[in-house]
Parts: sequence; structure tokens; C-alpha cells
Amino acid sequence: MADDNTSAFQAGQTGLIVRIPEAEPAVGRWRERLDPSAPAGVPAHITVLFPFLDESRTDALVHSALADVLGRHQAFDLRFERCGRLPEVLYLVPEPDTRLRQLTEAIADRWPEAPPYGGRFAEIVPHLTIAQGQDDAVLAEIEADLADRLPFTSRVSSVELIVYDGTKWHVRASFALGE
Repeated sequence: MADDNTSAFQAGQTGLIVRIPEAEPAVGRWRERLDPSAPAGVPAHITVLFPFLDESRTDALVHSALADVLGRHQAFDLRFERCGRLPEVLYLVPEPDTRLRQLTEAIADRWPEAPPYGGRFAEIVPHLTIAQGQDDAVLAEIEADLADRLPFTSRVSSVELIVYDGTKWHVRASFALGE
């Protein structure tokens, strides 16, 4: 959920994420300090779609539709070998990222009123944010620290719906991908 900060989170906001627990040993301490979503309760992840529908709209029918859309996509593996950068953002690059893009596109096609990142960006760039709002020297320090912690792989078998309660993000539901 890059390009956000806790003051920008609003109660009732939701997002769809792929949790990457294998990243925590490498990036956890950096994220806790330099990614505002981490202290707000979001684990190491790749955003599938943010913001999604307001929590008031995520009823049983939406859950059923999410299960249907996501269940049509097969589970897959990702490899993290290197860092990438966006302006003032350092992230881990998931490879290959095609399946992640397909998940985002499938959800955005089903709910066109919820475009990725509110429609602010033309291109979908799957990424696992480590730090944001930092100068190049800090990002270079983090990148050097991560050099010995990469590569690692992760199995993606589900997508989580998370909701912000005004203080923290919480998992509301998990949707399995096909096997």
C-alpha cells in the first residue's frame, strides 16, 4: 500500500493484499520504521487493489464474488532477488509479476468503481514496499543491508481483504486461489 501514510488512511477503507511472510525477516525492521502501513498493522505484502470498496459495501455478495474471481486464478510462486525504486520509495521486486497484475486487473474489471490506487497511476507496478518518504542515502543504506538477505521465494495461495478501523488494519477475510 505504497504512497499512503497513516494520516491518509480512513476508517472503513479496505484493500486486497497478498501477504509475503517470508519477507518479514529481511524487511520487517525497516518497514516498522519507514513504511507507515506497518505500524498500522499491515504485514509485508503486495497490494492487489487499494483502495477497494468501503467496508459498508463488503457484504456476503461481495465476498462471494471475490471468492469466485480469485478462485479462477491458480496459486503461484514469486521470487524476490532485487530492490526497485519509485520516487522516495524502496521496494522488493516480485518476479515474475504477471500473475499479480492479472489478479489486480480481474478485481478492477469486476469492480470498475475501485481502480488501482484510486486511478492515480496508469501502470500497475506490483511491489513490496520497504520504505517511503526517505531520501536516496537512506534508501541506499537499506538496499545495501538487504543484499545479503536476498533472494527468497514465496508461495501465493490466497488474497486477503483488510479493513482499517481508524487505528489499525485488520484481516476481514481470506480468499483462496485455485491449486
